[in-house]
Amino acid sequence: MKKMLRSIVALTALVCLLGTFFLTGCTKHPNEEQLNTLEETKKAALAAEDELAKKQQEKADLQNELAEKKEKLEEVKSEKEAIKRQLGEQE
Repeated sequence: MKKMLRSIVALTALVCLLGTFFLTGCTKHPNEEQLNTLEETKKAALAAEDELAKKQQEKADLQNELAEKKEKLEEVKSEKEAIKRQLGEQE
């Protein structure tokens, strides 16, 4: 998942960069269309970076939740074993 998001961000940045090169002319100053394209490219890159950060936070949250569930499972298993031992001693 992380590799996919990183790839998406990299591809978006690459496409935006290449698009900027292809859309620019030979003049020293960019025209209005080129400035708009640049702004859209910046917005797309920032949105992709934000999405990546959200997904990374979501992944970290899920990993923490998984660790908590595993810990709870171990507690329940040990409690089950203790109950089995107690039942075995009573018989």
